[in-house]
Amino acid sequence: MSPPAGTFFIDGVAFWAPTLPGWPLARSVFRGEAEPLAVAAKRPAPELLAAAERRRAPDTVALALEVAAAAVREAGRNADTLPSIFTSSNGDLGVNDYMCSTLATQPTAISPTKFHNSVHNAAAGYWTMATHCREASTALSAFDASFAAGLLEAAVQCQADARAVLLVAFDVEAVGALRSVAASQGLLACALVLAPSASDRTIAAFEWSLAAGPAEAPAYRSAAARTLAGNAMADALPLLEAIAVDGIPHDGAGALALRLSRSLAMVLKPASFATAAGARR
Repeated sequence: MSPPAGTFFIDGVAFWAPTLPGWPLARSVFRGEAEPLAVAAKRPAPELLAAAERRRAPDTVALALEVAAAAVREAGRNADTLPSIFTSSNGDLGVNDYMCSTLATQPTAISPTKFHNSVHNAAAGYWTMATHCREASTALSAFDASFAAGLLEAAVQCQADARAVLLVAFDVEAVGALRSVAASQGLLACALVLAPSASDRTIAAFEWSLAAGPAEAPAYRSAAARTLAGNAMADALPLLEAIAVDGIPHDGAGALALRLSRSLAMVLKPASFATAAGARR
């Protein structure tokens, strides 16, 4: 039996990091046409949330909602029509460190809001409520392979159901005792709207398949990406660089392997597509 394989089309891309707050800047930097911000931004302020909610929301929620909304907007889709995949290696380590520390010292002092935000699907919940979306939503984690696992889930759903899917990937700084087992630096988030066929919104297309390992962490082609490599979601960067630079992987073999495990990888190859807009940039 042949391993699973298929093709997906990317109709919307979004990105956020403190020195690259937005896909337009990140794309230009990955292309070597611009420089990252000299003064890093603190965190995004997603317009989907009211001011009071923005202040209370943890970094994971702010990141996820910012990129999710931007990708859906670029794709020209309605948020309430899209099934969604939210993937994070660690979830909100700051909130979970607080929960563990408080339970160990003053268990009756747990904040209900902090507890509410400690679950791994908090960002997905905020998104579906803010957009009134009743489509299926999945929150997953696969440690170092979380981006590839999320992309695989989105690609399979997109192909099996023949409909567009929103993928949101994010991770934040590791803090406290959890830092020793869940290393992650800074803030990083991206979102992709995957579609089963090309449209006038399509900006890239990839054939995907599964391959036996060993599956190594993908390399980066830009200095900007290398500075973000300490984040747990950094495996997304080589794909984003490929999308920014005309969808061409940089290893010379025309393929990009994203690690799914020590013995399995998701292999991506640029696919041709024809739309009214051509290669929209």
